[in-house]
Amino acid sequence: MSHPAPPRPTAVPVARRPELPPVHGAVICVAAPCLAISPEHGQLTGQGIDGIYRSGRRLLSRCVLRIGGRDPVAVQGRSLGADRAGFTATVRTGAEPGPDPDIGVERIRHADGTERITLRSFTARPVRLSVELLLGTDLAELASVAAGRAGPELPAAVHAAGLRWSTGEAQAVTTAEPAPEDAVASAGLLRWQLELGPGESRTIALRTTQDRVVRAAAGQVANPLADARAEGDDPRAEAWFRTSVEDLRALLSRDPQEPGDAFAAAGVPWRLGLAPAESLWAARMALPLGTGLAAATLRILARTQTGGSGSGAGKIPGPLRGAGLQLPPACTGTEATLAFPALLAEARLWGMPQDEVALLLPAAERCLAWLRGAFGTDGFLADPDPGPRRCETQAHAHRAAVLGADLLAGCGRPGAEEWRERAAALRERFRDAFWIDGPDGGRPAAALHPDGRPLPRLTGAAAHLLDAGLLSGGRLAPGLLDGVRAEQVARLLGTPAMDCGWGLRSMALKEPGHNPYGHRSGAVRVHESAVAVSGLAAAGFEKEAAGLLRGLMDAAEAFGYRLPEMFAAQQRTAGSVPVPHPAACRPAAVAAAAGVHVLTALAGIRPDAPAGTVALAPLPGAPLGAIRLAGLRVAGEAFAVRVSRLGLAMVEEAADALQLGV
Repeated sequence: MSHPAPPRPTAVPVARRPELPPVHGAVICVAAPCLAISPEHGQLTGQGIDGIYRSGRRLLSRCVLRIGGRDPVAVQGRSLGADRAGFTATVRTGAEPGPDPDIGVERIRHADGTERITLRSFTARPVRLSVELLLGTDLAELASVAAGRAGPELPAAVHAAGLRWSTGEAQAVTTAEPAPEDAVASAGLLRWQLELGPGESRTIALRTTQDRVVRAAAGQVANPLADARAEGDDPRAEAWFRTSVEDLRALLSRDPQEPGDAFAAAGVPWRLGLAPAESLWAARMALPLGTGLAAATLRILARTQTGGSGSGAGKIPGPLRGAGLQLPPACTGTEATLAFPALLAEARLWGMPQDEVALLLPAAERCLAWLRGAFGTDGFLADPDPGPRRCETQAHAHRAAVLGADLLAGCGRPGAEEWRERAAALRERFRDAFWIDGPDGGRPAAALHPDGRPLPRLTGAAAHLLDAGLLSGGRLAPGLLDGVRAEQVARLLGTPAMDCGWGLRSMALKEPGHNPYGHRSGAVRVHESAVAVSGLAAAGFEKEAAGLLRGLMDAAEAFGYRLPEMFAAQQRTAGSVPVPHPAACRPAAVAAAAGVHVLTALAGIRPDAPAGTVALAPLPGAPLGAIRLAGLRVAGEAFAVRVSRLGLAMVEEAADALQLGV
């Protein structure tokens, strides 16, 4: 059906939010809840957002190294892993003639507040060096630092082999090994006199801690992710997969109520905490690494579920999230509530133990009960209510209904037929109301206004229409669109208006209000691109899936295989590189999980652990050449699959009781 374009909404003045400082050039290390943000030269100067943080508080904001009274010349700064970074500098002492540096400086900084500073002499004679560290902190909360309200540095006191700072509610201590020969509290100064013979090196180890929060040593946070790996013709696949798994592990955080449960924090530096919708998305995309993260995340969110019997009963709380200029903010709680039963249903098929499924099933049923009452009189789900009926919200609701029905049926619970019927009715209504006919084949509306008028914008949200989900027996769930419309959406996603060459734009290039940096109005949102790749691949749209996949792979390489949550959707040209978004989190849970999701989509793994079967539907054409994925988890056991250059898949390792399905 055709609809006229709605009038442009009247601008409504809004309160100006503090501008986030840019972090795209920072070297960020994370081992939740610890965080280190450094400039590329490695010197923490006390300016901006740089510093060592723990649980959202800055323990050290200034750590400036001077050798012989001068700053070393920085030559390189780079990430060495999710939780550590290295900074290389040089010093010219003048002991040798000529311009060549004769002292090398290597700093290895860890997110947990430890740092090793190694000085190495390249001179032909012994040298004596004065080494100074200027330290300071404001003990400010990250939110205050980001808003420019950090406050002045605190006075220091000498403490054992270092310095100590404290306020009424917090404390930080930096100690050094070997102990400094001199400590001046008023200047925040630690000083050594080091003698180095030719070729010799000396190391100073720093440790910054706080007394009030005790954190488990690195590696002791519960890790539910399998040690999986990828290898193949394209060596970038191995690097991307490895970095994605590493970043997910670095973002694992304990639930304060139940420390045995871990979730993936949303991202750093801004959101090192639980974001219900994003944590569920990350757990869903990481299911090939095992169901442990999904189980823990679901348990955590089940404890937050609204109780009682009112209109909000069963909903998982979540904050509002901006949706661009054309729509009001959306409720992430709505998205999380719809994702809960879908994730539990798919986790059951991947092999979540039945007793864990049984414990979580009542919470999933409460989510479905909330959805039953949340549908409007027009049969759609508003977000927020009253408000627009968003395209992706209907896709999430439909997935919850279809997969929820499969979950109920598989667990012998009543209600499966009701939800199948509701899903079928939603499909019919959606095709009638959301589809905008046109000479080019039409498109889905981005949303319906409360009065039924469509918002005729082509956005990345259309990718969710192809993400139907997995059913028992290795079957794909039916989607909201019929075959003809699904093919049209696939074609649209593959056009230059949507595929910028690095990934999927969140809004088409020529739409009014397009902004290549806009979170919902143009920028490439990595997890949405991954959803598009897997949805296109599962539905058989090989060309479009392969095009987006190659673009994401190239973008991952340009970002050192640590993709940010979003980046600018500048059109790719010969010799260009993807442009970062200055405020994007990196690493981010959904971006890290997207690497796992996209690469495992090449094999098309469709398990049904309760039935003891697994089917493979690899992407034809093998766009990355041959690839092997090993160390995955299906039915609680190791699983490995190889896809040949011809696009043929073969299981190499699986649980003994698992049979290859069709």
